[in-house]
Amino acid sequence: MTSSHLDGEIRDGRHHMQVRVYYEDTDFSGIVYHANYLRFMERGRTNHLRLMGAEQHALFEQAQAETPGFAFVVRSMQLDFHKPARMDDVLDVITWPVAVKGASITLAQEVRRGDDVLVKAQVRVAFICDGKAQPIPKALRALMKADLE
Repeated sequence: MTSSHLDGEIRDGRHHMQVRVYYEDTDFSGIVYHANYLRFMERGRTNHLRLMGAEQHALFEQAQAETPGFAFVVRSMQLDFHKPARMDDVLDVITWPVAVKGASITLAQEVRRGDDVLVKAQVRVAFICDGKAQPIPKALRALMKADLE
């Protein structure tokens, strides 16, 4: 079951999801602790797939049938921190696919507060089985490529 107010929405090929900053997200100085942006962006990637019709449970079952013992892993991530977020800020986590290749998907992400870009990221997620790269399952490849067109 999806709920747009929880999962965000896709506009112009980009997934937008709002996150409110809570006290637990901040460090002793009152700004968002840098590692918490990773959690916000992970939620954005997950909800992006969900809103594209890719329920992760169903995807995992299909991928398991095609490639038993598979896993999605973050292969690389480049982050640029531009401005801090603070408690009670409402952030927009924006996610969009950049490239879909044989065994990896590259996604761009931004965390914004209004018009201000706070964090930019480029994330490459690989599909592996038994520690080796494997072709991405056809259903997921089709979903992600549809978003690129």
